This record gives sequence, C-alpha cells and structure tokens, in this order.
Amino acid sequence: MNKDLTVGKPQSVLWKFCLPLFGSIIFQQLYNIADSFVAGKFVGENALAAVGNSYEITLIFIAFAFGCNMGCSVVVSRFFGAKKFKKVKTSVYTACIFSAGLCVLLMLIGIFGAGALLRLIRTPDIVFADSKLYLDIYVWGLPFVFFYNIATGIFSALGDSKTPFYFLAVSSLSNIAVDIWFVKSFNMGVAGVAWATFICQGISCILAIVVVFKRLNKIDKEKNCPIFDKNILKQIVIIAIPSTLQQSFISIGNIIIQGIINGFGAPVMAGYSAAVKLNNLVITSFTTLGNGISNYTAQNIGAGKLVRVKQGFTAGLKMVWLLSMPLFALYFFKGEFFLKLFMDEPTETAILTGITYLKILSPFYFIVSAKLVADGILRGAGMMNKFMIATFTDLILRVVMAAVFSKTPLGATGIWCAWPVGWCVATVLSIVSYVTGPWKKEKIQK
Repeated sequence: MNKDLTVGKPQSVLWKFCLPLFGSIIFQQLYNIADSFVAGKFVGENALAAVGNSYEITLIFIAFAFGCNMGCSVVVSRFFGAKKFKKVKTSVYTACIFSAGLCVLLMLIGIFGAGALLRLIRTPDIVFADSKLYLDIYVWGLPFVFFYNIATGIFSALGDSKTPFYFLAVSSLSNIAVDIWFVKSFNMGVAGVAWATFICQGISCILAIVVVFKRLNKIDKEKNCPIFDKNILKQIVIIAIPSTLQQSFISIGNIIIQGIINGFGAPVMAGYSAAVKLNNLVITSFTTLGNGISNYTAQNIGAGKLVRVKQGFTAGLKMVWLLSMPLFALYFFKGEFFLKLFMDEPTETAILTGITYLKILSPFYFIVSAKLVADGILRGAGMMNKFMIATFTDLILRVVMAAVFSKTPLGATGIWCAWPVGWCVATVLSIVSYVTGPWKKEKIQK
C-alpha cells in the first residue's frame, strides 16, 4: 500500500519503510550469489571465476538501471509528497520512455562489444569463453533489469517497500531452484546459470510492472494525463545522471581493479569473486537503505518539512549501525564458512584470498554505512554536486591505491587495503556536505 512518509515519528517511519527494502536487496543479491554458488559448487572453480569476472561488467549495465530508478523515484517522491498526483503519473510515463531508449542502446553495446569488454579487463583465456557466454545471455535480459528497477523505484516513491520485497523473495528463491535444476539436471554449465537468472528476473519484472500501473490508476483517475513532459524529464535526468555516474564509475573502477586482480591468477580471482559477492551484499544493502532515505527526504522536502530530514539522518545512522554489528562479526570471524558456500574443494590460495579481503574490509562497514546515509539525503534533496564529489574521491583513491599497493610486497593483499582508505575520506566529505545542507538551521523539537 502507498504510504505518506511526511507524517509520523521519523525513526518509526524509516524502520518500517526501510526494513522491507533491506530484505529486498538481500533477495536481489541472491540472484548473483546463487549464480556464484551453483557455478562454484556444481561446475567448478573456473566457472566461479568466469561468473565473477562477468559480474563486474554487468554492474555497469545495472548502474544505468539504478540511475533510472533513482531519477524516477526521487521525482515521483517529491510530487507524491506535494500531493500533485497528476504529475506523479506523468513522471512515471516519462521515466519509462527514457529508460526504454537507454536500454536499447546498452543492449547494442553489450551484444556487439562483450568480447572487447572482457579483453579490456584482461580476462584469462581459461575463463574467457564461459565469461562471454554468461554475458551474452545476460544482455538479452536487460529490459527486465531496467523496468524492474523502474517499478521498484515507483513503489518506493509511493512509500510502499513491501510489494517489491514479496516479488523478490519469490523470484530469488525460484532462481536458486532453477539454477540448480538447469546445471545439475541438464548439465548446462554457466549457460544454465545465466538462463535461470534471465527467466526469473523476467517473470518478476512483468508482474511488478502490472501491479505498478494498477496502483497508479487508483491514485488519480484523470485520463488526460500527459505521457511525456520535457521539464519532468529534465528533473529525472538531473538525478539519474549523477546516480548512474556514481554506480558506473564505481563499476569501471571495479573493472580496473578486476584487471589488476586477474594478473594474480585464477585461484585469487575465485577467492575474490566469492568474497566480493559477500561484500557487495552488505554495501548494496546499505545503499538500498540510503535510497529509502532518499525517498523519505524527497517526500518531506516536497511537503516543506525540512526538520524531518535532520531527524531522518539520526534515525538512519542508528539503523545502519545496528545492521553493521552482526554483518561485521559474521564476516570477520566466520568468513571462511561463507566463502566455502561458493566453492567446492577450493584451493588454499582462493580461501586465504577471500578471508583476507573480508577481514580487511568488514571493520569499516560502520564508516561506509554512515556515508551512504548522508548520500541518501543529499540525493533526495537534489544536492548532486556534493554527492558526486564524495563518490569520485572514494573511487579515485581506491583505484590508484589498488594499482600502487599491488606492486608492493603485499601483492593482492595491498589491493584490499585500498577500500578502507577511500571509504574513510569519502565519508568525511559526505557528512560535511550533509551538515551544511539547507536544513542546517532547522531546530528539532524535543
């Protein structure tokens, strides 16, 4: 159901709104985790490395879908908070048209350029064929990725975080079953993993879009609602481009880092592939909570309630830090257990690589989660310049230091040390930008 995020106690509102989002992203990540799990357990270490290698490229495509999600979500949130329901519908139609065109362009790039992208990141010959096969199938499913993201963005903008959670829970669990079925029963290898994801994401996308448009029809019965508006498109693009750049440049940075890691051989690649999936589960979860805070911020700014933005920041920090505690403990002390879920008879090098990665990064979840809360508010308020400065600082530091540290006696371990440095510096920048925002002089009533 739709929910007005401009009323009620901010902490309670955010918890109720964001926890289903947290659950949703866990199930979203299960798509990729399931792919790696099945590839590593039932096909082999090289298959795991191939899926992980392709994953870095798929993140670029996801970045564009994420940008469309955020652009649509923030703009729709503002109109919904301001009770301008006709513009809510026009924003949705405009976002869909824009996303469709962008999706076609990216599909063409993926269809004709997959091999070149894999060569660019120095994909070893031993995993090249499987990496390209996975990527080729994935590209044809891009419309599902794009329009599912649009649908979830609309649900969030309307204050509904439960509906996408239900869709993802069912489709993700189905994906695991179909993954195993295709690989074990039909011996389809990496192709089976890719097709399972394609089918399950497709069904989830179609159902989500149907429900979204039914929901929109209930909001406003106006039949003369424009299906495209240039001014609204401009507002969407202002949010979408920086959000896309954030995700895509991070993905490009990760691809550069992946290229550095590939120089250390398949066992290190496999260990990193398993560990980075576990890390991305955490970071993407925090990012999704930040997206929820963006919706909360946008609705309240649309309603002219700036003081609730400050209250939302405090509530958001409490929420992500409570989640950081168990995640840190599990990865730091039980990382080997989770890594072995992805690998059947892993080499000692692969396991040691994954453990080292998790032990270095997990203590800093408390810091990066604070950055992502602040980023959520900056994005919801349309403060995209400051948002981008912090993001690019993190990226540049991480890539440069990974390249430098990999040449030291630390070897691959030096690469993992680059993450905390980038996170810490960028967190300071994001927090400072938040503190100096337009709500600075607003006083919270106790």
